[in-house]
Amino acid sequence: MADAPPIPAPSSGRLASIDALRGFDMFWITGGEGIIEALNQMLHRPVTEGLARQFEHVAWQGFHFEDLIFPLFLFIVGVVLPFSVARREETQASRRKIYGHMVRRLVVLFMLGLVVNGLLMFNFHTLRIPGVLQRIAICYFISALVMMNTGVRGQAMTAGSLLVVYWLVMRFVPVPGVGAGVFTPEGNLSAFLDQHLVPRPFCCYEFGDNEGILSTIPAISTCLIGALAGHWLRTNRPPARKALGLALAGVAGLLLGLVWGHWFPIIKNIWTSSFVLFAAGWSLLLLALFYWIMDVRGYRRWAFFFTVIGLNSITIYVIHAVFDFGVVARIFVRGLIRFTGPFRPLCWSLSVVAVTWLFLLFLYRRKMFLKV
Repeated sequence: MADAPPIPAPSSGRLASIDALRGFDMFWITGGEGIIEALNQMLHRPVTEGLARQFEHVAWQGFHFEDLIFPLFLFIVGVVLPFSVARREETQASRRKIYGHMVRRLVVLFMLGLVVNGLLMFNFHTLRIPGVLQRIAICYFISALVMMNTGVRGQAMTAGSLLVVYWLVMRFVPVPGVGAGVFTPEGNLSAFLDQHLVPRPFCCYEFGDNEGILSTIPAISTCLIGALAGHWLRTNRPPARKALGLALAGVAGLLLGLVWGHWFPIIKNIWTSSFVLFAAGWSLLLLALFYWIMDVRGYRRWAFFFTVIGLNSITIYVIHAVFDFGVVARIFVRGLIRFTGPFRPLCWSLSVVAVTWLFLLFLYRRKMFLKV
């Protein structure tokens, strides 16, 4: 983008790649998926059809790109943790103040999640309690507590232990009337607990909630793995070596996830331990790529589009859930779009993305960022 203002170099440990990667992740759920779908409607080629399938969640077992979007965001929450805690400690913030900030963020994120789920409609009997922001709030808070009270080794052991404990519980605790070690949608232990402990409605399968109670345990590991990556980036090692270390860890995560998947299948809806490792592998590879391009090689201007989104990711997630940016886009393009013929679906999707991004650019230029 030729007229985009330069992105300042990272200061006090802030890395440009983290904001850009967060924006890349959020782009897909705030309009990017619509662009891929529109391309497929226009072309109907094997390549576009395969690409479009990657933006659909797998029905149960398996992995598509769409299944990476949430764990990638949760991973990035973890990556930022060592930087944010260190920044607060450098300003001589007391541990009591840091804990106060953590509690505040937990409450605000959880409440925003309820707003996204329809809290302000005041139909409490149909209000879904679990949700994306609710899980982020819980995983952030517990991961921050672990980080505040353990070293890097303790955080790694905690992340690994949670994955092993979750697997053992899911494998050996029997579901009444079904038995132990069943990983079907209707027979797994996580779904059974949700049916008895979580008020309906559920998302996104009928037997349980994909942000339910038991599956939040391994999701904490996703956040802690991100924190370990953040610790690695804060070391004094050469930047190129950091990028290589992230990439090697990513490959290891993919391999471990695939191997573990033979005994504990890769299933996003119940956030299996193999899913955590497989998604973490892709997350680490993406972080390595963005870090190498932006913070090692110094090529940052290309990512301005994503950075604008990433700096207000929670803002756009909440607003996108409660407001249709297509209403605004229609004001400007409803006349012109009639003349776009077969390109109409693509032009419409691009228009909605443009309006959404220009709103975020407005916030960016006025330094208006939602900080919770």
